[in-house]
Amino acid sequence: MNAHTQRFIIAGAAGQLECALDLPDAAQFETPRGIALIAHPHPLYGGTMDNKVAQTLARAFVALGYAAARMNFRGVGRSEGVHDEGRGETDDMAILLTQMQQQYPDVPVALAGFSFGTFVQAQLQQRLLARQTPAERLALVGCAAGKWPMPAVPADTILIHGELDDTIPLTNVLDWARPQDLPVIVIPGADHFFHRKLQHIKNLVVEMWHR
Repeated sequence: MNAHTQRFIIAGAAGQLECALDLPDAAQFETPRGIALIAHPHPLYGGTMDNKVAQTLARAFVALGYAAARMNFRGVGRSEGVHDEGRGETDDMAILLTQMQQQYPDVPVALAGFSFGTFVQAQLQQRLLARQTPAERLALVGCAAGKWPMPAVPADTILIHGELDDTIPLTNVLDWARPQDLPVIVIPGADHFFHRKLQHIKNLVVEMWHR
C-alpha cells in the first residue's frame, strides 16, 4: 500500500500465505486500537490483496487506528495451495486472525472484504459467533449476495454497493439484505470496482464506524 507496508509469510492450512500489515501513525495512536482483517476479491478473476478496493479498506482502518492485515488467498502471489471456493480461504483468514491476536491481544476485531472477500468474512463471522467471540463490526463492499451463499450478518454491518455493478447486481444485494432489514449504501454511478469512486468507500467507513 505504501513504503511502510510490512510484508510477511504465515503458515496457512494448505501452505504458506503471503500477508501484508499496515499500522496507524504511531504519533497519533501509541498502539493500535484494534485489528482489521481485509479480504480481497475472487482469486480466479485477478483478485489480490493489492486490489484497489482492498487497499482502500486498509487505509480506512489505518485512519481509524487499527492494524490492518491482508493476505493473498491460496494460489495468489506467493501464497501456496489452490482456490477452495471460500472454505479453505475462511480457514486461512481464521489463522491470520489468530496470528494478529497474538501480536495485538485484547483489542477489538473488524472484518472487511470486497466481492468474494465479503463471503469469506461473513463466513468467518459465523464461526466467531459460534465461539461467542464475534468481530466488533463488519464492512462489506460489493457484497457477494447471489454469487455465493452469503450467510446473515449483524444488523450494524456497513454495506456499500455500486449502483452500476454488473458483476453483482444491486438487486441481488437488496434481495439478500431485505429479509435481514439491513440498510445498503449505494454509490451512484459506481461500477463493481468503484473506478473513480474509491474515496467514498474510505470516507463512509471512517465516518460510520463508531456510529
